[in-house]
Amino acid sequence: MRQALIGLLVFFPSPGGDPAPHGVTDVWLTTRDGVKLHAFHAPASPGAPTLLWSHGNAGNISQRLPVLLAFQALGLNVLAYDYRGYGRSADVRPTEDGVYADAQAAYDWAMAQGVAPQQLVLFGESLGGAVSLVLAQRNSVAGVALLSTFTSLRDVGRVHYGPLALAAGDSFDSATRISALTVPLLIQHGSLDEIIPLDHGKQLARRAGARAQFVTLEGGNHNDVLGWPAVLARVADFAHRVTAATP
Repeated sequence: MRQALIGLLVFFPSPGGDPAPHGVTDVWLTTRDGVKLHAFHAPASPGAPTLLWSHGNAGNISQRLPVLLAFQALGLNVLAYDYRGYGRSADVRPTEDGVYADAQAAYDWAMAQGVAPQQLVLFGESLGGAVSLVLAQRNSVAGVALLSTFTSLRDVGRVHYGPLALAAGDSFDSATRISALTVPLLIQHGSLDEIIPLDHGKQLARRAGARAQFVTLEGGNHNDVLGWPAVLARVADFAHRVTAATP
């Protein structure tokens, strides 16, 4: 019952989507539990850092293509995938464990293409930040960049659903997971975020300690900061820096 409630309150997928534009390739992934996923791969140049992007809880990656192309133009190889039930991925109901498996499939594909872990940076927006932290906990990566990410589903649920948030239990517990990571982190959060309050980002940064760079995006709300050029440039600079620093 808890998983069903989380599914209703958390996941808002948009099915379908556009084919890959020029300079981007359609990629098909298969998860360890047999679910077929769609992804976009946007190569920049040999030896460039690879950004593995886990998106938020609504829409799909086709709706984020301008951002993917912007990252590519900033010198990053980008792998952006859709969770199960999203975009052109298999019509399977997403769950917490399911989206973790989806992220792992994207990581496994990158490794199979010869991407070294020290050249791989995870980028997660909103819910995708929680997914990225789990992926970083389970695999070797060079760093993690978070945008508008919550401390836990229960914490953000209190803001919108009051006592119903207790039903979330310990789901998507980013605050606990970030404390255990040892890689560099970049955390950006809008000061006017109306979905996930700014304090969530600050708490994550405090939990991460000296390993985290925290940036308040003054005047930014939840749904506009992903389109800010300065936000994307900061992610790209972080990716280039942490991969260059890794032997």
